Amino acid sequence: MKQELKEKKLLDIPKEGEIVDGEIVGKGRAAAFIDLGSFGTGIIYGREFQTAKDELKDLEDGDIVKIKIISLDSEDGYVECSRIQAKKELAWDILEKQKENDETITVKIEGANKGGLLAKISGISSFIPSSQLSPENYPRVEGGDSAKVLKELQKFIGQEMSVRILDVSKEGEKIILSEKAKDAESKEASLGDYKEGDVVEGEVTGIVDFGAFVRFEDGVEGLIHISEMDWSLVEDPADILQENEKVKAKVIKIADGKVFLSLKALKEDPWKKVEKNHKEGDVIKGVVSKFISFGAFVEVDGGIQGLCHISEFQTREKMEEVLEIGKTYSFKILSINASAHRLSLRVVEN
Repeated sequence: MKQELKEKKLLDIPKEGEIVDGEIVGKGRAAAFIDLGSFGTGIIYGREFQTAKDELKDLEDGDIVKIKIISLDSEDGYVECSRIQAKKELAWDILEKQKENDETITVKIEGANKGGLLAKISGISSFIPSSQLSPENYPRVEGGDSAKVLKELQKFIGQEMSVRILDVSKEGEKIILSEKAKDAESKEASLGDYKEGDVVEGEVTGIVDFGAFVRFEDGVEGLIHISEMDWSLVEDPADILQENEKVKAKVIKIADGKVFLSLKALKEDPWKKVEKNHKEGDVIKGVVSKFISFGAFVEVDGGIQGLCHISEFQTREKMEEVLEIGKTYSFKILSINASAHRLSLRVVEN
């Protein structure tokens, strides 16, 4: 190896900015010297020496290292070199190849912020956005509270994580990583085993304010949106499901690598009976379940949500004077559209 190096040095004249092989021929307290063959002797000193000091102390005379040519003529006649810059540039080259080849690499999590996780690859800072975490590691925080999200992300500090490289920007010194990308191919293959209309069984892995996540066979995870949990109005998903609970759900949509599930699709649709049992003009009993900006939701027939529009009262204040949440009143049916799941009501004042 050393003979080949010497022969190469006789033929090649280094250029500033070029990365070349050199042989350690001496180390002092403030500098290291590199044999560049017939071209002369290189030197690593000053800030470059201090930065590489820990690594250089483990090298011995005769070791071959890669260095970057900083200046061809220093004040003392040496060729000024950098070990750290050489390593960094070589690291960028390796990272770009790993990205091209979709390689899976392992990084150690060193920090976290509200947007994701921080790590280093070959001394270069990298970032894993929260959106690129695997479903099991995604911070599921009710309401998306940023302080709680950060607390969840901080649990990964010190742990190793398998990732793929999404973006490499040498100029901007930016590396974006993805944990979920490494599972994309296997997940896509697994998704191919399912279609809309399938009934799957799985385990609830997380509950958030907008729904619940369910993992079923092959590690595929789907979302049951709060609107798909029951035919009646659901205020809190935790009222319907609990973490680790086993559930059956129907696949209602598969799009962009995501699976959307429904619990209510497996239950009898109460709207099918509405037009059979009632008609416009009928007076029925209903319980006021919720006030909204444009009226009041009223539950009738054990799950149907009808709307008593605010225009029936003129103002919200008047509506809240007439109606009280949780109480039962008589309502007149103004219109029914079962296919659109719409029931318009008017309160019948005693």
